[in-house]
Amino acid sequence: MEQEGQEKKKEGRLTLVLALATLIAAFGSSFQYGYNVSVVNSPAELMRQFYNDTYYDRTGELIDEFPLTLLWSVTVSMFPFGGFVGSLLVGPLVNKFGRKGALLFNNVFSIVPAILMGCSEVARSFELIIVSRLLVGICAGVSSNVVPMYLGELAPKNLRGALGVVPQLFITIGILVAQLFGLRSILANKKGWPILLGLTGVPAALQLLLLPFFPESPRYLLIGRKNQEAARKALQTLRGWDEVDEELEEIRREDEAERAAGLVSVRRLCGMRALRWQLISVVALMGGQQLSGVNAIYYYADQIYLSAGVRDTDVQYVTAGTGAVNVLMTVCTVFVVEFLGRRLLLLLGFFTCFAACCVLTAALALQDTVSWMPYISIVCIIVYVIGHAIGPSPIPALLITEIFLQSSRPAAYMVGGSVHWLSNFTVGLVFPFIQVGLGAYSFIIFGVICLLTTIYTFLIVPETKGKSFIEINQTFIRMNKVAEVSPDREELKDFPPDVSE
Repeated sequence: MEQEGQEKKKEGRLTLVLALATLIAAFGSSFQYGYNVSVVNSPAELMRQFYNDTYYDRTGELIDEFPLTLLWSVTVSMFPFGGFVGSLLVGPLVNKFGRKGALLFNNVFSIVPAILMGCSEVARSFELIIVSRLLVGICAGVSSNVVPMYLGELAPKNLRGALGVVPQLFITIGILVAQLFGLRSILANKKGWPILLGLTGVPAALQLLLLPFFPESPRYLLIGRKNQEAARKALQTLRGWDEVDEELEEIRREDEAERAAGLVSVRRLCGMRALRWQLISVVALMGGQQLSGVNAIYYYADQIYLSAGVRDTDVQYVTAGTGAVNVLMTVCTVFVVEFLGRRLLLLLGFFTCFAACCVLTAALALQDTVSWMPYISIVCIIVYVIGHAIGPSPIPALLITEIFLQSSRPAAYMVGGSVHWLSNFTVGLVFPFIQVGLGAYSFIIFGVICLLTTIYTFLIVPETKGKSFIEINQTFIRMNKVAEVSPDREELKDFPPDVSE
């Protein structure tokens, strides 16, 4: 009995190899996503001026205000559009190269555009920036799906939640670093902004050098490559001990359960009754995450603070302070996700965002008549960021790893990623015009979406904390009412009983 307790304790250890693999994967990939979300915010006016100057040098005319706004919206929105393209590449890349291999290949989409953006001013070409934003978007689209998948498959189940939140932590750190480097006294100035854009290649170069020394996903090695010895060696390296038979057996049982289904394509995933509620949940949570307005705040934070009454010289510090709050709350989530569970954090987070949007709308509407209302607006934005950081930002990607099995996971990430990035693209492109049209009432739309997602989570999404992939899928078998699966041998047919507990 004592030996069994020791094995369980060993199984759940955060070994040095597992910790370093997590940090290198998250820093090299997720960090860049956050950095590129926020990096164009601070030097926006300098870059718009560069666009105008470049156009004037070519034609002898300045760009009118509307075309310039549209050109800037395209620059901002190329990043999420690239993210959508990257999401479509996830399935082919992870199935061909593996999880680690996909991350290494993906660095091409970071290093090349980093060089192009760094040289854009010298080349007098704003087109280089727009193309580069598309390429770093592809990089983010791949990494935002592959990193949670990779870490979810490396981690023992008692650490899966905590390690699954680490990518979101590094996204928030990337946002904060971009805000700090984007202070006018550092790089958001006439000489520094091309360097600010080009720094995104540094984490990619480090990952390219270091990640090859760490193991591939044992699940991919056993189920995807059918290489039991490589999977055993990877597990032993990750766990720091030799007795990995029990975990190998659990992976093998998952493999047996899925062998009849083969690899599940996106088209097949959408038609499988056995995965109906999992798929709907991914679409609802990923759509809710982005359409709740979080990136509207990051893309246009400076303008929001200015309209809230903050002085122009102080905006950059308020924005960086908000980024610091985001990092702090995501750190808290890493430590509480295994204690409070995924479902509670989602409910708490989305409802907090709903409340913040309601109060923010009232505060922005009244800021010209009540002198202290601008401060209420700033508090609402900070409360919104806290709410999003504890649930809506980190949990949906973690849930995709948990509620799908190996054969359907790449297709599920392609669907979730596509919804994520298309929603992100829509908000980035449309929000400036919504802001002009609706003014103070812009955030009502986001508030309604937060409320609807809260209701959906309360009614549908089950708790996955501390459960094996097999146990989680047995919960969904009951929800999907597929105790008797049709003869086309869907993913969960002949699912073996779970004996891991």
